[in-house]
Amino acid sequence: MSIEMEEKIVTPPPAPVPALEVRGLVKHYPGVKALDGVDFVVHQNEVLGLAGENGAGKSTLLKALVGLVKPDAGDIYVRGEKVRLRSVVNAADHGIGMVFQEQSLVPNLTAAENIVLGSEGAGVRGGVYRWDRMRRLAQEQLDKIGSPIDPLARTDSLSFADRQMVEIAKVLRIEQRSQHPPVIILDEPTSVLESKEIETLFAQVRRLRAFASVIFVSHRLDEVLDVCDRVTVLRGGRSVGDVPTADAAPAELHRMMIGSTGSDDHYHDTAFERSGEEPRPRLVVRGLSGRTFRDVDLDVHAGEIVGIVGVHGSGREDVCRALFGAEPTTAGEVTLDGDALQLSGTRAACSAGIGYVPAERKIEGMVGPMSVADNMTLTRQRARCSGPLVSPRKQASLVDSWISRLSIRTPHRGTAIQRLSGGNQQKVVLARWLVSGDVRLLLLDHPTRGLDIGARSEVYRLMRELASNGVATVLLADSLEEAIGMSDRIVVMSDGRVTAEVGCPSGAKPTPLDLVKEMV
Repeated sequence: MSIEMEEKIVTPPPAPVPALEVRGLVKHYPGVKALDGVDFVVHQNEVLGLAGENGAGKSTLLKALVGLVKPDAGDIYVRGEKVRLRSVVNAADHGIGMVFQEQSLVPNLTAAENIVLGSEGAGVRGGVYRWDRMRRLAQEQLDKIGSPIDPLARTDSLSFADRQMVEIAKVLRIEQRSQHPPVIILDEPTSVLESKEIETLFAQVRRLRAFASVIFVSHRLDEVLDVCDRVTVLRGGRSVGDVPTADAAPAELHRMMIGSTGSDDHYHDTAFERSGEEPRPRLVVRGLSGRTFRDVDLDVHAGEIVGIVGVHGSGREDVCRALFGAEPTTAGEVTLDGDALQLSGTRAACSAGIGYVPAERKIEGMVGPMSVADNMTLTRQRARCSGPLVSPRKQASLVDSWISRLSIRTPHRGTAIQRLSGGNQQKVVLARWLVSGDVRLLLLDHPTRGLDIGARSEVYRLMRELASNGVATVLLADSLEEAIGMSDRIVVMSDGRVTAEVGCPSGAKPTPLDLVKEMV
């Protein structure tokens, strides 16, 4: 008896629909093509890293995904459905939310109020808050990420890391709007966090993966490789690569970002060696005390870069601000080239030849709607004047020369600085103190925060060049590695006091562990 066997055709299951997909996205600005046909895909329950130099198009892409920018061409698909995202609210209706690099919380409201703001629902009745219900709504979101924050705590009483958790919990409320697993965008979420806070954030990101998709943006490539499943790289407004993090390395990602092989030595330790020090320090600080620091002694010679390191709350940021007259002091003496300084305000500091680059670039370092030219000459009005009047020709010549010298990428000197990438904004802020040529002391508070490798290297090169020209520099670095790589000496602070001073000669640099021992 013959048995006829029927051939069975096994149909593979359909591929899961991506949580988010972008096809051929294009966006033009005057003189700039920010996006030039970007393609990328975010799978469900995936953490996708988005990497690229400043100016690569990341910010424009993210703004398009949350409805803040209208693309000129291309399509966006959410769970397979083609959508037009016209506003942040519209994007939230489709389940897309973003934790912005500059936090968007209202400081004098509670965490609960911030979390449910704009989507109070049952938390409000007759225009009046139902606090028990509000607290439960907020607690539900905080529980999703395992956060112990009290929903009724005022937001301005929380640490930056805890406020970041509130931002994430706030974004998770979009789940109630769309009834779909959310897509969460984290834009530089670690830029001002300490190492322990970063570990906490990463734990929450991994927890999010269980019920959401995440787009993680960071200039720290080691973080991208640590927390992401895949990395998409943008360069010049285009998608140039997509690799699983298991198969990637920082050097390879850097090569994709800049189009060539990068060097691991970004600090260029021997680029501007100095033959010797002045017999007397340029800056002498003795017994300086203030709200968060006390009895601080500090010497900085002309042409020397001195780093100050310490954990959050060590007082180092306030010391830096005090030297610029932006933080009150209660005791101590400060001299610059032998002349006593009266730390009465920032105007006096500028007149004395002190420059300051703040950590919060967008808040304290620049005026967003003003032009590149006006921001660059903001504290040096005489440099652009002929007599009592502003000379447009003199300003144009001065500004254009610094744009060229620092390779600032801007369509025009009249372009609003807020239209530039973070790295180019920082170059403009640095140039502000260079246009008159009379800066003797430069205070740098996290000058490379939020910058990519290429932009950081440019800032390092400029710092070395200024040092070689005799500028004394105080550096609050973005990492211990940066402090070690760039400093000639390092001062360690803990609980508002100087606890150690460590030499950093070329070829005999300390290790991060050497510094940590003095910081705790």
